[in-house]
Amino acid sequence: MVGYDPDSQCTSLSAVEIAAAGSASGLVTRALIGPFDVLKIRFQLQIEQLSSRNPQAKYYGIWQATRQILGEEGPKAFWKGHVPAQLLSVSFGAVQFVSFEFLTKLVHDGTSYHARDFAVHFACGGLSACAATMTVQPLDTLRTRMAAQGEPKIYRNLRHAVVNIYQTEGLLTFYKGLSPAVIAIIPYAGLQFSLYNLLTTLYEWIIPRGGSQTGNVKHFVCGSCAGVISKTLTYPFDLFKKRLQVGGFEQARATFGQVRTYSGLMDCARKIVQDEGACGFFKGLSPSLLKAAFSTGFTFFWYELFCRLMHTLKDMNSSKREKD
Repeated sequence: MVGYDPDSQCTSLSAVEIAAAGSASGLVTRALIGPFDVLKIRFQLQIEQLSSRNPQAKYYGIWQATRQILGEEGPKAFWKGHVPAQLLSVSFGAVQFVSFEFLTKLVHDGTSYHARDFAVHFACGGLSACAATMTVQPLDTLRTRMAAQGEPKIYRNLRHAVVNIYQTEGLLTFYKGLSPAVIAIIPYAGLQFSLYNLLTTLYEWIIPRGGSQTGNVKHFVCGSCAGVISKTLTYPFDLFKKRLQVGGFEQARATFGQVRTYSGLMDCARKIVQDEGACGFFKGLSPSLLKAAFSTGFTFFWYELFCRLMHTLKDMNSSKREKD
């Protein structure tokens, strides 16, 4: 049901219902993958080499970082920045899926292309995610900073973070990292949607259609594979975005090792090559791929599930009204 399909029973869903399904999908998924996000952000922001042979490296592996964070900051640290992250996921899911359904329907009705073509899903997926990214960028910056800070905390809560950033750094700070975010999200989301559609078709060809249980497995597996491939291909831009978002936030990173200040996207890329080598572009890739697998898999899984649930409830209500 992801994307407009004239043969689907779920075409009767309104934009509000699609937004609700996208928001609910984002909310549940974010609660499940929060720790992976914190690990990924900590790895991305570390200047030192991620290696146990480097005595200056605070983090150098998933299990070591997990134990370190747990020992120094407690279990709640794995959900640092969870409130803005939840707001981000709920808003992003609503805007992305409503835009995607609208765009694929527009292409299907107004052109000779089929709504489920690979190229259509790539273009519409990229554009819908771009709109969602621009909408939620301030929440992404807040999430990154709150997840990146150590102890003692610079920001006590979401409200304090908003007021502090606005008063000390200005309104435009909330949009730091927007350029690499937009550059990355278009191919990333485009590949997510197009690969998901391609993989579900391939899955149905290999494995005969079964019951709802088989369908649920299909959505999760295909979504996970699409997420891993997409994230690997576009990962450096995600790292650039995170580095730029913490500019001016160096005092909260003092206990984590070296800090760097970047004037923009190209300066960030140049300094990473100089200081960390080409491998620096892929710092935090391991937890990021774990996050991408679960995040994308669960996002499509829950979205399909909530859409089917709302369609079923809608049919039940219609049948009840007809009987009355």
